[in-house]
Amino acid sequence: MREELFGPKVENVGVAVVQLMNEENIPEYGVYLLNLRDDIMEGIIITSTGYGENANTGEKIKTSTLRHCIELLLPNEAAKIEPIMEDVFGIANEYWVSFWVNEVMYDKKFIFPPETICKKNMKQIKQLGALGILIQ
Repeated sequence: MREELFGPKVENVGVAVVQLMNEENIPEYGVYLLNLRDDIMEGIIITSTGYGENANTGEKIKTSTLRHCIELLLPNEAAKIEPIMEDVFGIANEYWVSFWVNEVMYDKKFIFPPETICKKNMKQIKQLGALGILIQ
């Protein structure tokens, strides 16, 4: 009974931060949603926010909460959620993803802890053809 309160388990869905080079050969970062499922995700709503504290002053930091909508994501497809600036890599970056599959709603929080988005943690993400960090 209690497990029903949490909803169905989200599997084979990921959020990735990837590094791409722009026209001036300067690295830029983007956040992507990956559907690694065998079915179509529909009515996708994503909220993103950053929070933490300044390491030098101890001052609390919280970014604006942004909301994104993606109509559908086919199996093994990825969609860009938003660009992300290096300035927020030192705080936690949270992406709350809700979506529908066959009239069942799924919901999961993906959190990149402070200082985890860095070059030493990046690996090749084959679905995006780029270096990045993938959380599933």
